[in-house]
Amino acid sequence: MGNRIYLSSPHMSDEGYEKHYIQKAFDTNWIAPLGENVNQFEKELAAKVGSKTAAALSSGTAAIHMALKAAGVEEGDIVFCSTLTFSATANPIIYQNAIPVFIDSNYETWNMDPEALEEAFEKYPNVKAVLVVHLYGLSADMDKIMRICKKHNVTVIEDAAESLGTYYKGQHTGTFGDYGIFSFNGNKIITTSGGGMIVSDNEERIAKVRFWSTQSRDQARHYQHSELGYNYRMSNIVAGIGRGQLKVLDKRVAKKNYIFNYYKKELGDLEGVEFMPSNEWNKPNYWLSSIILTGHVRPIDIMKALEEDNIESRPIWKPMHMQPFFEKYDYIGGDVSEKLFENGVCLPSDTKMTDEDLNRVCTIIKGLWTK
Repeated sequence: MGNRIYLSSPHMSDEGYEKHYIQKAFDTNWIAPLGENVNQFEKELAAKVGSKTAAALSSGTAAIHMALKAAGVEEGDIVFCSTLTFSATANPIIYQNAIPVFIDSNYETWNMDPEALEEAFEKYPNVKAVLVVHLYGLSADMDKIMRICKKHNVTVIEDAAESLGTYYKGQHTGTFGDYGIFSFNGNKIITTSGGGMIVSDNEERIAKVRFWSTQSRDQARHYQHSELGYNYRMSNIVAGIGRGQLKVLDKRVAKKNYIFNYYKKELGDLEGVEFMPSNEWNKPNYWLSSIILTGHVRPIDIMKALEEDNIESRPIWKPMHMQPFFEKYDYIGGDVSEKLFENGVCLPSDTKMTDEDLNRVCTIIKGLWTK
């Protein structure tokens, strides 16, 4: 059995950028609550993606929660949500006691289907927000989605947790809607060990998010709270890691693209193998290289074969409308997301992988076609 190959693990910079910013926090004894690293990380991330302002929070989930609250989502409100995603996208809708309605994907993008979105608006005209996901670093078709949402005058929140560094027609994902969400969890393209960011051009709303996320502490000499607060702000140490990681984002995107193209070259001719969709308007970060299998080899065959050689892989997300907790909520669309889940597998996409590692993965997979 060879060395462990991970799906997508943390990758600190060779230059030690992260240590520099962490050391500054130690040197100033400014460790946990906010600080200069937090302030600068917000500015640097906002500048990187082309947004006016940002708030650094404890997780991407917290950022989605605050975006929904900033959008005015309250008890009983309806929120349209991509069904093909991780539960962290949908959970905050429940935090606000709102009602999710899940929207199917299409094969062209693997993301929210604009036709299903139109159908959903016909059934539910009074929607408070649309939560669209950019899955695995592939952008949704934002022109069509934004056109539909503007027609219905609804707030758009982009879950770009998996797509930092992805462009749609030359513009960063996460900057088309009213709010964009990024995650810095350990498996993301850059990481702070844990943490998230909300970006927006609405500076007043982001200031409000910072207020809510710091326990809604009023401007008073004593501790006074006029609104419900949350302990959601990012620590100065975590933000220091993020500042260092942001410096190598472009390198990480380049390596993810290299991994995807390696797989496509080596596995693309196998019968029944289809890769993530490519569109001329999309410049993905290819966070996780994923394939769909339509022949005799099934996803479980690949996952088991890789697992036997100490290599990590995983299925495509199980759609939210199929999850036991969420299955009671409405779903609009066909069976695209279900088919992607049933037939899809995410291949190891760790940016520390060598060509030898990639060849090892491909050799094992190709061996399944000779049995």
